[in-house]
Amino acid sequence: MPYFRNIMLLTCAGIIAACGRIDHIGKPPSFTPTQNANEELAMLDPGLPLQRAGNAPFGEASLWSAEKRSLLGDRRAAQRGDIMTVVIEIDEEAQMSNTTERSRSGSEDLSIPDLFGLPQRVNPALPEGASLDPAVGIESSSRSGGDGSVRRSEELTLRVAATVMRVLPNGVLEIQGSQEVRVNFELRELLVTGFVRPEDISRQNEITYDKIAAARISYGGRGQITDVQQPRIGQQVLDAILPF
Repeated sequence: MPYFRNIMLLTCAGIIAACGRIDHIGKPPSFTPTQNANEELAMLDPGLPLQRAGNAPFGEASLWSAEKRSLLGDRRAAQRGDIMTVVIEIDEEAQMSNTTERSRSGSEDLSIPDLFGLPQRVNPALPEGASLDPAVGIESSSRSGGDGSVRRSEELTLRVAATVMRVLPNGVLEIQGSQEVRVNFELRELLVTGFVRPEDISRQNEITYDKIAAARISYGGRGQITDVQQPRIGQQVLDAILPF
């Protein structure tokens, strides 16, 4: 019974590991559904209306309108459900080189050709090839060298629309954005989350990634090409637990 139970557990584990790939066997990978997603729920939240005393809305009898749809209105994201554009332009390059070298050599030779005549008396009694002259000879030499070099270059230019998920008590906006692009049988995903200050948002309703606090940017994908590039689950487990 324990044998069959282990077989069933391994089978279930294999099925669970393959579920992510079954979705795009013989067809392109499916998009992540947007219904009832966090961004949609934030956009459906109307928020509290701005009203004056007497329940008269702002700007009802004024020529000046502060609404975003007006000619001079501020169209920057400011409340839950608003949308802004996140500009991601990463162009970084780092290079580091390190070279070390060490060398050491030593030599010692102890010879006793005349020590009260003992070598002359002892040498005939020693086996053939053995002698007390020299008595001790030591020679050592060691050399080590190391050369290391690290070079990294990253360049990424992306734009994604992000939604304001909530407004913190200090006025900071929590944003979240996602984008999926499918080309043939490969799906590319871009995810952005973080916190921004309203004053850092430009008049074009854009913000660069370097002004996003606690920014989390993920650019990857899934599909047939990604599956081939990834090692199998069993291989990853063995790489993690094997000590050699």
